[in-house]
Amino acid sequence: MTKPLKSLSELGQSPWIDYISRSFLREGELGALVDQGIVGVTSNPTIFQGAIADGNAYDDQLREVLQSETDPREVFLTLARDDIRDACDLLREVFDRGDETRDGWVSLEVDPELANDAVATAKEAQRLHKMVERPNLFVKIPGTEPGLQAIEETIAAGIPVNVTLLFSLARHKEAAEAYIRGLRRLRESGGDLRTVTSVASFFVSRVDTEADRRLDEIGGHDDLKGKLAIANAKLAYQTYNELFSGQDWEELKAAGASPQRCLWASTSTKNPEYRDVIYVEELIGTNTVNTMPRETVEAFQDHGRVEPTLERDVDEAKRTLERFASAGVDYDDVVAVLEREGVEKFAKSFRELIDGVTAKRDQLVAA
Repeated sequence: MTKPLKSLSELGQSPWIDYISRSFLREGELGALVDQGIVGVTSNPTIFQGAIADGNAYDDQLREVLQSETDPREVFLTLARDDIRDACDLLREVFDRGDETRDGWVSLEVDPELANDAVATAKEAQRLHKMVERPNLFVKIPGTEPGLQAIEETIAAGIPVNVTLLFSLARHKEAAEAYIRGLRRLRESGGDLRTVTSVASFFVSRVDTEADRRLDEIGGHDDLKGKLAIANAKLAYQTYNELFSGQDWEELKAAGASPQRCLWASTSTKNPEYRDVIYVEELIGTNTVNTMPRETVEAFQDHGRVEPTLERDVDEAKRTLERFASAGVDYDDVVAVLEREGVEKFAKSFRELIDGVTAKRDQLVAA
């Protein structure tokens, strides 16, 4: 019997894992998951904060790095670079056998404190790409309004981009359009469109968390709980279908371009009353990615149900957004708050990460 992760791939969805650490890589856990069907890795400051600041897995290298570098941000990037490179190398075989929907990607995030500075974000994206020196690196850029310009510039420079922190349908469309503009510029400059691609990381469970909270404040609409996130993602997929089809797109495709796939992020279930794999099971469709934390991967392998669900009840998804509006939940405000809080949370995690590296540095220097 085919296990759920493999079955996802058979239906055209790529299962990735939202986790990385040195022990996870070097003790063979990631390799084992790749054998089971995982075909990509995402990371963020929160993940690295836990991996580096806790325990002593990085202490020996940290001592070496401190011989020539003491700035905590640069120390972190040196440590992270080696983990990202190792993950890229582990997934290189997956990457090399890819086609239009190539997998084998590993993501590293630009400093989220740069999220409101398009120029600095684009510059840092190019620096990270050069630093890691792997063709299967995705540089993660927040899909904020300033981030849209950085996405276009980075794609135009021939660097693959994972657009992160997308919550709204409007912003997702804008991110896809920025990607397409970047592809056109890359083609005009003589670049090879086959070497660059993108995913749009559309966050899921956080939408329900915020929407359900507002429903509780209003009262009397329990039937809507747990409904907005999946409806939102299904409609984002319709945007994908619209933008990456038609004559204009076919011209780019003929030149080697690949579409910007939807990547479902934040797919762990926050509400214990909901099925623990609901944000995987309800969003299965072709040419998509679902990046899951370790516990969700394990749960899905254990009891996940696999069938094409992403394009079911699209009209009902539209009606769901209308019903939330009728109930008094302002969709635009929900997604705006989530975007702002998302940037703030990642920036806070990054600062905590740097503080952790600083504390480690001071501890080792004093020893």
